[in-house]
Amino acid sequence: MKALLTVFLFFSFAVFGQQIKFKNALVIGQFDKSEDRYAMELNLVEILQQNGYKAFPSFNFLKQGESLGNIINDSIRNVIKSKGIDAYVVLSVRGYDRKFKPSEAKTTFKDMLEMTSIYHIYRDEATSVTFEFTFFDLNNQLIGRSLLKCGNVSDRDSVMKRFRKKLPKLILKNWKS
Repeated sequence: MKALLTVFLFFSFAVFGQQIKFKNALVIGQFDKSEDRYAMELNLVEILQQNGYKAFPSFNFLKQGESLGNIINDSIRNVIKSKGIDAYVVLSVRGYDRKFKPSEAKTTFKDMLEMTSIYHIYRDEATSVTFEFTFFDLNNQLIGRSLLKCGNVSDRDSVMKRFRKKLPKLILKNWKS
């Protein structure tokens, strides 16, 4: 019985007590449409800055149309390190349902950058959009994942409005500077 209680407490702490720690981040939006990528990266950067983080969008370091995979090139990594960045935040749409859990796949940063998104910020039939934030340190090791569920959406603008409203609460609850 005591062993069962210990396992339960460990599991509860590991799942519910996990804080994602970083101070400065490079935000990478994983979206097919460039306007979606820019909009989401800028919104996330702005909200992070309002909450005491130092954040930069990935398009500050890449040329227009350049592959996200180029972020791991040595020259760009040196520039990123010189800015004091200690984490990469990859933002993507997990799906259009409220029942998603954070992915448990042990994805590498390189593999994450090579993935393509099959989802857009908004889809006509959807009433809910779930965003996933995947965090990596500068050694390309997975730090953690976090989900943001935006319900009661009817168009792209309502998704953006819900994202901006709900994200500061998620940051205060699960992310730590």
